Amino acid sequence: MELQTVDADSECPECFESVRLEAVMQHEIVQCAGCGVDLEVIELDPVTLELAPEEEEDWGE
Repeated sequence: MELQTVDADSECPECFESVRLEAVMQHEIVQCAGCGVDLEVIELDPVTLELAPEEEEDWGE
């Protein structure tokens, strides 16, 4: 099964800057060039971006 990718323009949910996406997959993390936040590609049709979840510290537990 081939992974689906899309090229699209979307909007940053943080600063509302236009974000150009090229060959992105669902759940991929991209960065907004306007404000620098990490964004997760939630859906591909239509392309939906949300703020990426913060990574938790791994203390070796």
